[in-house]
Amino acid sequence: MKKISYHIPHILLAIYTLVFIWAAIEPYSRAVWYVENGPILAIAVILTIFYIRGTRFSNLSYVLMFFLLIWHTVGGHYTFELVPFDWFTDFFGFERNMYDRIGHFSVGFYAFPIIEYLLRTGKMSRPLAYAFGLFSITFVAMGYELVEWIYAVTSDPTAGAAFLGSQGDVWDAQKDMLMDTLGAVAMIPLHMFTRGNKDSTVLTQK
Repeated sequence: MKKISYHIPHILLAIYTLVFIWAAIEPYSRAVWYVENGPILAIAVILTIFYIRGTRFSNLSYVLMFFLLIWHTVGGHYTFELVPFDWFTDFFGFERNMYDRIGHFSVGFYAFPIIEYLLRTGKMSRPLAYAFGLFSITFVAMGYELVEWIYAVTSDPTAGAAFLGSQGDVWDAQKDMLMDTLGAVAMIPLHMFTRGNKDSTVLTQK
């Protein structure tokens, strides 16, 4: 069991690689696929480099970060508006495809490893680490919405609209940022109850 636990990051990376290859084959829009997968691939590469250099996060952090990688990669294949997610929409009675909203909520999951890193390195006190993790996500949320807006107004109209994914909602950007933030807020009590005082100054701790 301990051996399997040690290899969790490797297993998750292998799954992401397979999903990435699948999603790269005949996506709905190649232009959208590029812009959606660029940031996600960068995250995967950065995490891999961190790991190789000896910075290992907890398995829970990797699972949380993995969710966005997979969710976003699948969304990039179909475009978020067209992901076959009708069962969820019908079950809750939504009028739009909510796949992207869940994706934005999972962006907030990255507050967890940020908090973990800050506490392990001793760079901040616990309250400041929690605040920094939350504010980091809100800053990224705002920045990404600006990138979406710039791409939407400067690219091909069809690809721009697909990347923006507003589905006719004029408040889409604000709601996306709210979901990012709520995801980050949820990570604070999760870290309190699951990691507690486990995070030390040793980043290679298993």
